[in-house]
Amino acid sequence: MSELDLECLVTLDCKQGAVRAVRFNVDGSYCLTCGSDRKLKLWNPYRSLLLKTYGGHGNEVLDACGSNDSSQIVSCSSDKSVIIWDVPTGQPKRRFRGHASSVTCVKYNEESTVAVSGSLDNSIMCWDARYNQNKPIQTMKDAKDCISCIRVSDFEILAGSVDCTIRRYDLRNGSCHMDYIGAPIISVDFSHDGQCVLVGSADNAMRLMDKNTGEMLAEYTGHKTDDITIESGIITTDDHVISGSVSGQLFIWDLINAKVVKKLTHTTGKVLHSISIHPKKNVILTSSANTIKVWGPGDLTIEDPIQPEET
Repeated sequence: MSELDLECLVTLDCKQGAVRAVRFNVDGSYCLTCGSDRKLKLWNPYRSLLLKTYGGHGNEVLDACGSNDSSQIVSCSSDKSVIIWDVPTGQPKRRFRGHASSVTCVKYNEESTVAVSGSLDNSIMCWDARYNQNKPIQTMKDAKDCISCIRVSDFEILAGSVDCTIRRYDLRNGSCHMDYIGAPIISVDFSHDGQCVLVGSADNAMRLMDKNTGEMLAEYTGHKTDDITIESGIITTDDHVISGSVSGQLFIWDLINAKVVKKLTHTTGKVLHSISIHPKKNVILTSSANTIKVWGPGDLTIEDPIQPEET
């Protein structure tokens, strides 16, 4: 990513209370926003167009993920439930209840056949997204404290917990690899080459670690988290690391030398807590309070085959 090739293209008031999370869909054409008003919204963020509103959760929506064909969405809430939505109709197709507390994070597997959820009840549950079964097909209860974040690759589940440990489950052989970080984990991410993991923690630091050996390769500091769940990630080209901050800024580091190369302000004095990285382009979504912003090159072009929701 060019250090200068990133500017605020769109600022969007989502009108759904506080935006708890913002997520790109599978190809980056659209995004989802999770609201404190118990609603989930699908947008074309580049044109500030609302495409669909999904309502059915009984409390704040905390996370969401689109399927690999963009026909379904899975979301989770502090009402302890996981819901799979039909994108065109806006109706819930399946509702899973198994967690004993708020469900903080949810992701699809690569084929979108399984939804993986993490909760304040210290557990990770895997749900069959094709059938309306009341019980999870697998439950992992290794964590000693809340699950704060998960990522899912083609054959691995990476989970961060407030017990200061990251756990990587290999679905091919059922093994669990653990690394103790020393501070509560608030964000995890895979590098796009699959060799490293990025771990954000509540001690105002992020660490790039070799996935197989657990060796720390780099440490990124300068931002502040203040015990708030603030997301971080690795740019698609694997050359920069980004994170939100309680200062309302988006911090960008060079992945190799770990130096801050850019700070972009979303909202001064309000926490920038959620980010989403475009799967192919140098585009980033950030959320703070009731707004999201689109950051990218000024000549950005995105196809738009879907029309907005009628009001």
